[in-house]
Amino acid sequence: MKGMQNFMRLAGEMEGEINEKLLRKGGEVDAEELRFKDKLWTETKKMWVVAGPAIFTRFSTFGINVVSQAFIGHIGSTELAAYSLVFTVLLRFSNGILLGMASALETLCGQAFGAKQHHMLGVYLQRSWIVLILSAVLLLPLFFFTSSILKALGQEDYIAEVSGNISLWLIPVMFSFIPSFTCQMFLQAQSKNMIIAYLAALTLVIHVFLSWLLTVKYKFGIPGAMMSTILAYWIPNIGQLMFVTSGGCRETWKGFSTLAFKDLWPVIKLSLSSGVMLCLELWYNTVLVLLTGNLKNAEVAIDALSICLNINGWEMMISLGFLAAASVRVSNELGRGSSKAAKFSIVVTVLTSFSIGLLLFLVFLFARGSLAYVFTSSHEVASAVANLSPLLAFSILLNSVQPVLSGVAVGAGWQSIVAYINIACYYLVGIPIGVVLGYVMDLQVKGVWIGMLIGTFIQTVVLLIVTYRTDWEKQVIVAHNKINKWFVADPEETSTQVA
Repeated sequence: MKGMQNFMRLAGEMEGEINEKLLRKGGEVDAEELRFKDKLWTETKKMWVVAGPAIFTRFSTFGINVVSQAFIGHIGSTELAAYSLVFTVLLRFSNGILLGMASALETLCGQAFGAKQHHMLGVYLQRSWIVLILSAVLLLPLFFFTSSILKALGQEDYIAEVSGNISLWLIPVMFSFIPSFTCQMFLQAQSKNMIIAYLAALTLVIHVFLSWLLTVKYKFGIPGAMMSTILAYWIPNIGQLMFVTSGGCRETWKGFSTLAFKDLWPVIKLSLSSGVMLCLELWYNTVLVLLTGNLKNAEVAIDALSICLNINGWEMMISLGFLAAASVRVSNELGRGSSKAAKFSIVVTVLTSFSIGLLLFLVFLFARGSLAYVFTSSHEVASAVANLSPLLAFSILLNSVQPVLSGVAVGAGWQSIVAYINIACYYLVGIPIGVVLGYVMDLQVKGVWIGMLIGTFIQTVVLLIVTYRTDWEKQVIVAHNKINKWFVADPEETSTQVA
């Protein structure tokens, strides 16, 4: 009671002080003097400006794969198995590396935009293109030798041969990730990502039509399906590049510049840290599937797990949207020099994402196996899904917090720190516990998943502690030191001053 009385007294004093200042300044309200609900409403709008389009874009992009998989499934079961194998293992591996490395751009562009060094965003964008193109070239042998790699891993020859053919078609898709990821992060830093959502929606419609036209009507088989898939990934890229370079970002895009080749090493180091951080998270789920493949009744276990992971994947698109929002808001405010606003944006974003996650947690906890019949007609698989539903629900709940904290880390530039946390929590704790519970304690897939969840829970708690204990005033200084260190004068402003 005494603490509450002190809090009420302090609130009354603050209100009186604000009213006094308002009267003294003739009604002009400083940002620091806004009432809490006004601050909350303002921050919520800023968050959703980034999160809304980001969530929709990720749903649409995820939908491209679902559409491709559906139409390839009508071509033949071997083709479907080959496509699923190449997409799940090879393309997701490349996606993780390139997305992770591109996330360095979120830190750089977000902080530079907050510091009003607008011209540096275009320079950072071009530097990121160089780093990612070099990385994509290094990944090419995986696509050229897919058949040999899969055969060496024990895959059936006929599936490996078809996979090798499909992997060559996916090389343009891999290179499409470069402009896609970088332009999205460049535009998100400026809260201009509605254009991305429009392009994603248009592309999904075109992809459905072209896939039907080329695979069902004209029966072009795999080439038809893959041509439609390539176009689906490149059409939004062309639109984004045109928007960026043709006047949509006049302040932040000043044209191609040789400055892009200067100070590349710091960008490479940050990109590598970002890549390691994200890949460790993506591969963690892959390990879950691989461990399940060696359990009893593996076919039912994998079918049930794939349904759960499919649902989890759709929900993850929401979490990744909030990851983007957290990254942009934190980096913008650190660049602007406001530690209080950065902390406030973290609280708002985490609580919003957690509220949605809690609602979905309750839905999947009580729906249990009934949702499985959307994906399968097998009662055995549906029963297995019902058995895994509580774990799916808890995964969704953790997903509503953990990616947002990862977004905070990206916004503040802590990628290397989070990479070490991921190694410790995921690979030194989660996987060993999962192996013991699944194999030694004979809990099967539930045991493996429980172990993985424990690793994720510990990582979430550690990130919460790190975020809470961070000296955000110091982070503002660190951000400004980086911004000033990599700053290059705007050629247009320099020439104007000389004139």
